[in-house]
Amino acid sequence: MRKKPAPRPTDAELAILRVLWKLGASTVREVHEVLNKTRPTGYTTALKLMQIMHEKGLISRDESARAHVYRTSLPEGQTQQSLVRDLLDRAFGGSAQQLVMRALQAKKTSPEELAEIRQLIEELEAKNREDSK
Repeated sequence: MRKKPAPRPTDAELAILRVLWKLGASTVREVHEVLNKTRPTGYTTALKLMQIMHEKGLISRDESARAHVYRTSLPEGQTQQSLVRDLLDRAFGGSAQQLVMRALQAKKTSPEELAEIRQLIEELEAKNREDSK
C-alpha cells in the first residue's frame, strides 16, 4: 500500500517550514521572532499555525520540555520536489520543458545559476545515455 503524501502546505505554513529548515528544531517563540522580522505576525497566530501543521503531519513536536520544540517532518528538498511535481501536473500538464521555460522567463537568471543549470542538464543527459545502454 502506498504511503499517503504529505499535505500541500499553505503559503503561511511554507514560511514556517522555511524557518524550521533554516534554524532546525525550534520553539514557537523562536519561529515567531524570525517570522516577525519580515511580516508582522502575532505569537498566537504562529502558535495556532504550528498546531495545525502538527495535526496535518507537516511538523513534529517534542513535548518533553516546558516549551515544545518543533521540527519539520520532511526535508526541504523532498517538500520542494513534491510541490514542483504538483505544479508540473496542475499547471503544465506534466511538461517539464514548459515549467523550466516559464521559470527562466519569469525572473532574471544570474550567469552562475545558468552555469549550474547547464551542468545539471549535462549530468542528466549523461545519465540518460547510461540508462539507455
